[in-house]
Amino acid sequence: MIGARRVLRHFWFKALGTTAYTWVFFIAYFRLLRHPSGAVTVMPLTPIDRWIAFEPWALPIYLSLWLYVSLPVALMQRRRDIVAFGLRIAVPCLLGLAVFALWPSALPPTHQDWALHPAVAWLKRTDSAGNACPSLHVACAVFAGYWLHRLLGELAAPALLRWLNWLWCAAIVYSTIAVRQHVAVDVAAGALLGGASAWLTRPRGRIAGDAA
Repeated sequence: MIGARRVLRHFWFKALGTTAYTWVFFIAYFRLLRHPSGAVTVMPLTPIDRWIAFEPWALPIYLSLWLYVSLPVALMQRRRDIVAFGLRIAVPCLLGLAVFALWPSALPPTHQDWALHPAVAWLKRTDSAGNACPSLHVACAVFAGYWLHRLLGELAAPALLRWLNWLWCAAIVYSTIAVRQHVAVDVAAGALLGGASAWLTRPRGRIAGDAA
C-alpha cells in the first residue's frame, strides 16, 4: 500500500543517501566532461532529431529526472533494499562513465541562440555538449521506470499509476532531445544501457517489503 508512512520511513537515510550518491556521481561526471581523455567524437544527427523540434518548455520535464529516480527509494521500507538499489543503479552509471572516459563524445552544433532562452542557456553552461553517448539521463530514467513499475505492481497500485510511470519516463526521454541535450543515437544507447542494466540486476524477491 502506498502512503505517507511508507515514504517517511527511513526518510533521512533516503534523503541524505540520495544526495550524497548524486554528488559523487556528478563529481566524476563533470571531471570527465571537462577533461576528455582524447579526441572527442561528434555524434551524428538522424531524421528523428530533425523531426523533434527544440522545445524550451520541456526543460522542467528534463530536470524532473532527479525527482523521478528518487521515487523507487521513497517507496522502499527496508534499508537493505535501499542500499541494494543504490548498488544496482551504479551499474549503468559506472558503465556510462567508463564509455565517456574511453570514448569522449559530444553533440553537434545546434545553431540555437540560447540568449533567447535563459533557462536552457543555464543548462548549457552547467552541462555542456560533452559526455553525449550513451545518455545517462535516459539510462537512469529507464532504470528507475522499471523499478517503479515493479514496485507499483507489488503494492497493487492502480493501473493508472503504472501507465503514468511510463508516460513520465517517456516524457523525460523525449525532453533530452527537445532541449537539445542529446541526439537520438545517444537516447537509443542510453535506453539500451538502462533497460539491460535493470533487467540483468533485477532482484529475485519482493522489493516493496515490510518495514525492517
